[in-house]
Amino acid sequence: MNYIKKYILLSLTLILVISCQEEDKDFGDLNAPSSLVIQADIQGQDTSNPFGDGSGIVNLTAHADDAISYKFIFSDGTSQNSPSGISQKRFTQTGINVYNITVVASGKGGVATNATISVEVRSDFTDEEAITFLTGGTTKNWYWSASEPAHLGVGPNNSNEEQNYYGFYYQAAPWEKAASTDSDCLYENVLTFTKDGEILKYELNNGGRTFFNSAFKNVGGGSNGGDDLCLSFDASGEKIVSLSPSESVVTMNANASTQTRGTLMNFSDNGFMGYYIGQSTYEILSITANRMVVRAIMGSDPSLAWYHTFTTTQPVQNPPVDYTNLVFSDEFDIDGAPDATKWSYDLGTGDNGWGNDEKQNYTSATANATVTGGNLVITAIKTGSTTYTSARLKSENKFEFTYGKVEVRAKLPTGGGTWPAIWMLGENYDANTGVGWPFCGEIDIMEHKGNEPNVIHGTLHYPGNSGGNGNGNTTTIADASSQFHVYKAIWSPTTIQIFVDDVLFHSVPNSNAVPFNHDFFLILNVAMGGTFGGAIDPSFTQSSMEVDYVRVYQ
Repeated sequence: MNYIKKYILLSLTLILVISCQEEDKDFGDLNAPSSLVIQADIQGQDTSNPFGDGSGIVNLTAHADDAISYKFIFSDGTSQNSPSGISQKRFTQTGINVYNITVVASGKGGVATNATISVEVRSDFTDEEAITFLTGGTTKNWYWSASEPAHLGVGPNNSNEEQNYYGFYYQAAPWEKAASTDSDCLYENVLTFTKDGEILKYELNNGGRTFFNSAFKNVGGGSNGGDDLCLSFDASGEKIVSLSPSESVVTMNANASTQTRGTLMNFSDNGFMGYYIGQSTYEILSITANRMVVRAIMGSDPSLAWYHTFTTTQPVQNPPVDYTNLVFSDEFDIDGAPDATKWSYDLGTGDNGWGNDEKQNYTSATANATVTGGNLVITAIKTGSTTYTSARLKSENKFEFTYGKVEVRAKLPTGGGTWPAIWMLGENYDANTGVGWPFCGEIDIMEHKGNEPNVIHGTLHYPGNSGGNGNGNTTTIADASSQFHVYKAIWSPTTIQIFVDDVLFHSVPNSNAVPFNHDFFLILNVAMGGTFGGAIDPSFTQSSMEVDYVRVYQ
């Protein structure tokens, strides 16, 4: 790229008051740095792009005679120390903006010289949705999701696409860091994000005790090595957060779009997200209105990446709910039609394709639903150029329940447009006899798009969070359509948690404010197309969801 360089030579006079000549013996001659030169190269700047290429990046060099270190102070509220006088800054306010850059050149004994220049830079990056999620539009508190497995984890920071987007090496157990008084301060953290005009602000309240990685305990007055430790360390104080695009190894993965949001949070003044690992930059892997997963490179070892999971619900440590009494099951051991004492069918196309512009006609034909070889097989079949048949089984009026653990072991269909689902619907869904949808509530334990292989969706629908605005999250697994996986929900009076292979990936608090405290029934189906399934591959002929078992415990 071409760069237009700004050279600014400033002659500055520093008035020093020195009480006696003997003080010079400690430092030698106390000469103030002089002839301070600041060079600013705006990335991608040329005659066609006078304000740069839109990255917002400015490469900076400062030099002064008799200077031993430099500090760059930016008008967006951030700063950088640079002993060498070389620095890079990414300005992130969208559009073309003027920024002041002050350089403080320090010499022996702390004497200093400073100068300020202005640069006009264009930034095209924006992630307003992330800011809205972080702040709720004004201000929002976040907490460690202590009840989730892997709320704290570590893995490799390398090009291994199977390992570099989650805690491959280590995943903390629920409430693991509360087991010792040496580490229990972590769960006291309150992380507050605030939108103040165009500025995103952040403050960490940890009660004056910070959980330090063992490599950084000296920062808190301890000795490095040994175990991670809570130390007295005041981390309060407002920080500025700037957002920028990520270029991490995760963004290079084939499935990057499902593994990272691709947005970095850059915290000013050494800000950090509760666990001190010598890092002030965090990559947002996923974020919703109530759950966030971030990734950060270890400050002392860039081969490691740490993972943090946060929630907007303050964690309360209670004995985990474990439902162990089997109250309903179908092992699908008898070939033929599905057990009529346990399952019935929804038939037809529904109103406007069951409300989602789906293309299939649901039948009870053996071709669409049968038990064979120990599995329930639900098959979507192309019957015409734009017509399809499939099956939708439900336990309505045969088995309905409130609270429990649901486990379904299944292998999913393939093909663009396929939309298999394992879910539960409130029994009062009929608007003629009950409250209607979404007032009845809906718990989607598993949904999958054939157009996005291996990405598993878990979603709750209820008033204010329904349809495309459902309260959901995703996780990516391997071989969803060639191997069986266990899709699980634990539904209690306090939480609704959704898992794949015992790995929690979505959790929503339950209360009287949401419709998840009455009877629900089970549904298994394969839809085609629609607002969720998307475009159907013209070459699709048929594909099946195979279900090994369905089990419900209370």
